[in-house]
Amino acid sequence: MYKFKILIEGYARTGANGVYFASPTSSLIYDEKVKVLVDPGTNADALRSSFEREEMEFKDIDIVFLTHYHPDHFLNIRLFPNVDLYDGTTRWHGDQEHFYEGRLPGTDIELVPTPGHTMEQTSLVIETVEYGIVFVCQDVFWWEDGKQKSDNVNDLLNNPDPFMASWKDLQNSRKIVLDRADWIVPGHGKMFRNPRRN
Repeated sequence: MYKFKILIEGYARTGANGVYFASPTSSLIYDEKVKVLVDPGTNADALRSSFEREEMEFKDIDIVFLTHYHPDHFLNIRLFPNVDLYDGTTRWHGDQEHFYEGRLPGTDIELVPTPGHTMEQTSLVIETVEYGIVFVCQDVFWWEDGKQKSDNVNDLLNNPDPFMASWKDLQNSRKIVLDRADWIVPGHGKMFRNPRRN
């Protein structure tokens, strides 16, 4: 089993003069063998501070995993120039592409395609010590600050997503998550307990 920690809680909000601020939930999955950083986000200062709190350095990360290719989820990859980058199907080592499926290589972390917000989107399923089954399903669910509604299944299934690629696929992905997860990590907003487990 893995340990799981939220490093940065994702946010999305409008600021002055129409400027939009967004960075996703950045999380750490780890055991004695591997440290996986999921979606390093955009806010470099917040990421540095979170590493300092955990008494870690960027060089301690073994895997940087991207759930999908929206820039707010990946701009901070520049802070990890020597770490291989992983997505739902591919490990990038320099200009080499190594393909895989099912699990993150070298781990027991399950990868589940969850298209809808984007079509390449992949979620991670982790058996954890503290929370049971955690689904890190960035932007399968997400909210602007102060608008999170995650305490009933109907709200979760029907939450609008103005950036989605496919409503049908997104709803199917949400059903997959709600069928399996004990705890759910959204792209922007608080980690929450699956209301089907309450």
